[in-house]
Amino acid sequence: RRAVYETAVSAGARRVYLIEEPVAAALGAGLPIDEPSGSMVVDIGGGTTDIAVLSLGGVVQARSLRCAGNAMDEAVIRYVRRRHQLLIGEANAERIKIEAGTAMAQSNARTHEIHIRGRDLRQGRPKSIVLGPQDIAEALEDPIEEIAEFVQRALEDLPPEVSTDICDRGIHLTGGGALLDKLDVELERRVGVKFFIPDNPLHCVVKGTASVL
Repeated sequence: RRAVYETAVSAGARRVYLIEEPVAAALGAGLPIDEPSGSMVVDIGGGTTDIAVLSLGGVVQARSLRCAGNAMDEAVIRYVRRRHQLLIGEANAERIKIEAGTAMAQSNARTHEIHIRGRDLRQGRPKSIVLGPQDIAEALEDPIEEIAEFVQRALEDLPPEVSTDICDRGIHLTGGGALLDKLDVELERRVGVKFFIPDNPLHCVVKGTASVL
């Protein structure tokens, strides 16, 4: 936090204010945070998944989990190594997640297949495999379950009236992780609350920060 503050000051800012990332995401998503009813946003970035619950312009709850986009990439690497004895890098894993990734293995999900090259762990030679959405859904099972449990715990720790508001109004997903195909549907299935994705979830934090300025 100090590094961010000092960087802004050295860039010429007269005053610097820090706000929670999911709060900025809620503003950028257009949530009515000034209303008395509660709103929840789940911001899935690279390193962390952040939750903020807001009501009457204030933060009712804010918490963070070190499981997000990077953890999904690592889960893909582990899956490919365990299932196909193939070693791939983080950049390759992220490409797999973006191009063929899905949170649900059902046949009506994405049908895109992706060809991957890596090093065969047994023979040490280059090797190619083909992965489909069902493989990625299986690979991402653990991080998605961890995020779902994180959201569930956050709901359970809220005051009953705020929790009821959120169950009625739904939860908003923001951040790059929200772009994972069918993630909102899968989280809804696991948590039991409707999830919504804004038009541009990747830019919600930037737009919310700009609105504060």
